[in-house]
Amino acid sequence: MLTEDIGRVIAAEIHIKPKQAEAVITLLDEGNTVPFISRYRKEATSELDEEQVRTVEERLTYLRNLVKRQQDVLGKIDEQGKLTGELRTAIEKTTKLQELEDLYLPYKQKKRTRAQIAREKGLEPLAAAILLQSETKGTAEEAAAAFIDAEKSIATATDALAGASDIVAETIMEDASLRQRIRKHLWQAGEICTELDESGEDSQTFLMYAEYHEPVRTLPSHRILAINRGEKKGCLKVRLVTDHEANCQKIYDGIYRQPSIFSEQLRLAVEDGYKRLLFPAMEREIRSLLTENAEKQAIHIFGVNLRQLLLQAPLTGHTVMGLDPGYRTGCKMAIVDATGHVLEHGVLYITMSEDAQQAAAKKTLELIQKHHVTLISIGNGTASYETEEFTARLIRDNKLDVHYLITSEAGASVYSASKLAKDELPEYDVTIRGAVSIARRIQDPLAELVKIDPQAIGVGQYQHDVNQKELTGTLDATIESAVNHVGVDLNTASIALLKHISGVNASIARNIVTYRNENGRFQNRRDLLKVARLGDSAFTQCAGFLRISGGRSPLDNTPVHPESYTLAERILQELHCTMDDLADKQQLAFLQAKLKLVDAAEVAEKLHAGLPTVRDILDALARPGRDPREDLPAPLTRKAIVKLSEIQPGTLMRGTVRNITDFGVFVDIGIKTAGLIHISELSQRRVKHPLDVVSVGDILTVMVIHVDEKRGRIGLSLKQVPKEAKA
Repeated sequence: MLTEDIGRVIAAEIHIKPKQAEAVITLLDEGNTVPFISRYRKEATSELDEEQVRTVEERLTYLRNLVKRQQDVLGKIDEQGKLTGELRTAIEKTTKLQELEDLYLPYKQKKRTRAQIAREKGLEPLAAAILLQSETKGTAEEAAAAFIDAEKSIATATDALAGASDIVAETIMEDASLRQRIRKHLWQAGEICTELDESGEDSQTFLMYAEYHEPVRTLPSHRILAINRGEKKGCLKVRLVTDHEANCQKIYDGIYRQPSIFSEQLRLAVEDGYKRLLFPAMEREIRSLLTENAEKQAIHIFGVNLRQLLLQAPLTGHTVMGLDPGYRTGCKMAIVDATGHVLEHGVLYITMSEDAQQAAAKKTLELIQKHHVTLISIGNGTASYETEEFTARLIRDNKLDVHYLITSEAGASVYSASKLAKDELPEYDVTIRGAVSIARRIQDPLAELVKIDPQAIGVGQYQHDVNQKELTGTLDATIESAVNHVGVDLNTASIALLKHISGVNASIARNIVTYRNENGRFQNRRDLLKVARLGDSAFTQCAGFLRISGGRSPLDNTPVHPESYTLAERILQELHCTMDDLADKQQLAFLQAKLKLVDAAEVAEKLHAGLPTVRDILDALARPGRDPREDLPAPLTRKAIVKLSEIQPGTLMRGTVRNITDFGVFVDIGIKTAGLIHISELSQRRVKHPLDVVSVGDILTVMVIHVDEKRGRIGLSLKQVPKEAKA
């Protein structure tokens, strides 16, 4: 494949037009980021969405590496003087690295094999005769006798035939088309079988795989990763099972031409090559590819779950009390105002003696009334249930107009001990920082969660069993996508948030905050050009994603890019409006009414502008300062506790989706233990993956179908909920 063919190949793979792929490639090569391209270069890409642009970026990297490898392979084969026109064409046509490596295999420098040793002894002509199958007179031993040479350690005709057979075996098994056929057959008909090794540590964890077998083609990713983990721990013996005799017969039938004196040697060479060379290589390859695909799936799910978690609706305007539960050391408490500023902090001993509990209740009530707390965020860790009981009782006994919710505290301890937390909250110890994080993460999940290593947030499966580099890359891209989708307030955003904005790295993010601290609020987006190391290129990439509320231009608080301000003003003129109308609530209402009647295509044609950009500007003018998360349902809050012992099968409950895996969905229904909706209970129709039905953060009405109080397990169903209850 030539470099200039890459755009066409990508377009065919992901079903877009070649000119769209070429446009994205050009924009990427110019240094533009994926969020910028998908948001502000829609005319160039014909409105490819962010996922499509990112796929082009991924495939571009893969195919450029492929082209580089093709040139490397062609050069190495040419050096050997074995590069034919036919082979060159076959290599240049490949679009997969595996196909390329199959073609290169016969010419690849290897460790000294049995076949190479036989070639060094001069047995290649005998091997060629075996493969040619034209000799019909005499016997194989008589033909091989001519190659007896004591100096070359060929003492007998049998030795000669054995060496020649090694050459034949390697030659047949390195044929690219044969490897592709066997690979395809093993994928379709092979089975993965496992046996339990009870001497292995944690062997009881893998009891379901004691005598397990499943076709390769149907193995789900979570099962592959579980089997791999069991094998790694020494608890499982894993093998690929197939009909070896039938496979050998198929290979033999494919190369057999006619009866010859070497027919038996040919058959034995096929059997030896298959068992010694081909099948072990195919087993390693298939196991490796199964793992690779399973890891990609697990990483994909982690990324999707993380994005949905980051984009949960913020609970704005609340003064929040964050409670980080604990037994021996007490429950750490922090109260933050609507902007996240810490008002008060302390420790509540709510699991100690009755006197201590009464003192804690009195102190908590005083703090709620003093600071007008409207929402309590309780971490879901140790002593969470007791803390929830305490909170629900306090609300009930004092008839407080306060709600609470259980918040995942995953990563709170990681953040609390980080340098970032020390810089942000230097006056507080590690435990109080955790309570502050638990409070803040419901006020603005995105702003708070970006401060935490995404792998510590806990919304994936088998995250420690997958390729860590690829996982990190996907999670970084997910955070970048979420942050730029929402946009950030330039005058309040932390370094942790700013560094994920398109065109902004950690160094520039620090410089933005330094400039803000030294010069006060940014008044307009152009002030960004005064920030150290933030030049024209970085400004172009980042400006549209940074918002300024109450600045000099109302457009600075919209997703409209500065490069389109003139166009936005001309659109307002067409509507007989001014920029001031965006800042006046009454005038904005009139403008919004006018915008509903606007034909974007007509405006674009009249102003000689791109239709996608005009549409985006019209949307932005209709809702200046809009946070896209506002359209999502708010998190579910509670005033009373539910006990596991009180739940009966058939009960309908409301809950929030906390995690999604290949096999089902974990739902927080207001008790310590999350309920599980198995994939089979998600819908009346067959569901390929839970992500097709629900998302992290969704609020669902579910039916309890099973309660195991002893094991702390709750089975839920979505498909059994009556239609009227879902509405």
